[in-house]
Amino acid sequence: MNYNAFINSKSKMSESHGFVIDADMLNIHLFDFQRDIVKWALAKGKAAIFADCGLGKTLMQLSWAYEIYLHTGGSVLILAPLAVAAQTQSEGERFDIPVTICESDDDIVPGVNITNYEKLGRFNTDNLIGVVLDESSILKSFTGKVRTDLINRFSNTPYRLACTATPAPNDYMELGNHAEFLGIMSRNELLSMYFTHDGSDTAKWRLKGHAENTFWEWMASWAVVLDNPASLGYEDDGYELPELHVHEIVVDKTGEDVPTLSLLERRRARKASLESRCRAAADLVNASNEQWLVWCDLNDESTTLKEMIDLAEDVKGSDKATRKQGMMLGFGSGFLKCLVTKPSIAGFGMNWQNCHNMIFVGLSDSYEQYYQALRRCWRFGQKHEVNAYIVISEKEGAVKANIERKEADAIKMRDAMIALTRDAVRTELSKTRRESTEYNPCVPMVLPNWAEMRAVI
Repeated sequence: MNYNAFINSKSKMSESHGFVIDADMLNIHLFDFQRDIVKWALAKGKAAIFADCGLGKTLMQLSWAYEIYLHTGGSVLILAPLAVAAQTQSEGERFDIPVTICESDDDIVPGVNITNYEKLGRFNTDNLIGVVLDESSILKSFTGKVRTDLINRFSNTPYRLACTATPAPNDYMELGNHAEFLGIMSRNELLSMYFTHDGSDTAKWRLKGHAENTFWEWMASWAVVLDNPASLGYEDDGYELPELHVHEIVVDKTGEDVPTLSLLERRRARKASLESRCRAAADLVNASNEQWLVWCDLNDESTTLKEMIDLAEDVKGSDKATRKQGMMLGFGSGFLKCLVTKPSIAGFGMNWQNCHNMIFVGLSDSYEQYYQALRRCWRFGQKHEVNAYIVISEKEGAVKANIERKEADAIKMRDAMIALTRDAVRTELSKTRRESTEYNPCVPMVLPNWAEMRAVI
C-alpha cells in the first residue's frame, strides 16, 4: 500500500443514518435543486446545508423537519435567531407545513416546532427526534458556551440538520464545530487527521498538503455548499442578484493624511464623529419616502439616530424580546419606515427584501457581520437595485477599502471551497435524482407454449 492509499484508507466518509424517500413525495413548492438537497439530507440523517442567502434554506429545513415527523411521528425542534421564529411559521403556512412556536418544553407537539436560541434552556432535548439549527454559524466560536451546550444537548438526537450561508473556508474551526454537532467527527479528530499548525501559534491551522483533496471529499459527504444552483448543474432562472451600489460618505473632512489607527483609536474617532455621522444618515432617510434599514455599532448612535430620523424605531440589546420581535416583524411587513439596530442583533436570519436602502453608520472589524447585515436586503428574490451607504469620519481611515479587501478575500476563498467540493457534492446529489428511460416497445411479445396452453385451459 502506497502512502496516498494509506491516507485515503484513514478518511472517514460520513455514513448515512436517515431514510430514503421518493422525491415526488416531497413538498411541491421545492425547486429541483432544493428537492434533491432535501432528499439527500433525509437519507444522510445528519447533514449541513451551506446555501447562500435567498436560496430557500427555510423551505428546505421545514421540508426536512416535516418529513422526519411524518416518518417517525416524533417532535422536531428548529432553533432560530430572535424574530425568525414568527417569520418561519409564516413561511410554513405558505408552504402547507404547520409550525408551532414554543416558549418552553410544555409547548412541544409532535411535528415541527420552533424556538429562539435564547430559550434553549427551557427544553428537555432528550425527547426530540430531530433538531435543526437555523443560522448554524452560531457554532463558529469553538470555545463558546453556546457551541458546547448545543453539541452536548443534541449528541443523542437521531436526526440533525445545520443550515447557514456559505461558511468561511479558511475558518476550519467553524467546519469542525459543524461536524462535531452532527456527530460526524470531533474537532480534535478533525485537526489531527487533516491539519497541522505552523510554529508556536496553535490557533493557525492549515490543511496538510497530501490531505487536501481527501478533506474536501470528506466534507462533501455530509455538507452541501451552494452559492447558486448553476454551480451544481441546475437551472438558475430567478437566481440572479440585483445590482448592489455601495456609497461612501465621509464626514469631518480635514484633507490631512490619516495615519494607521489602532482599534482603540478608531473607536475614539468614531465616538468623536457620532453627531455628524448620524446627521448625514438622517438627512438621507428624511429626504426619502422609501424604507430604510440603518445599522449602527454603538448604543449612543442608536439613540441619536432615532431622535434625528422621522418615523424611526430602534432595537437595542437591552429591549425586551417581545419588543425586538415586534419591531423587526413590523419592519418586514412594511409598517415601519426606518429601523435602527445593530448587526449583532438583527444581522442573521431575517428576510427583508421589502427594503432596498441601508446605511452603515458604524462598522466593526467583523466582515461576517457586515456581509450578513448586507444580505438581509441584498439577496435572491430582491426586485430592486440595492443601495448601501457607509458613513464614516475621515479620521477613521480607509474603512471602505478595508471592507472591500476582506470581501475580495472572502469571495476568493468561498469560490475555492465551492470548486473543491463541487464534483463530490454532484456525486452525492446524483444519488437522489430521479432517473427514467423512455420505453418504446418495438419487438412483439411472444408467449411461451406453456403460457398459451394455460390460457386455453
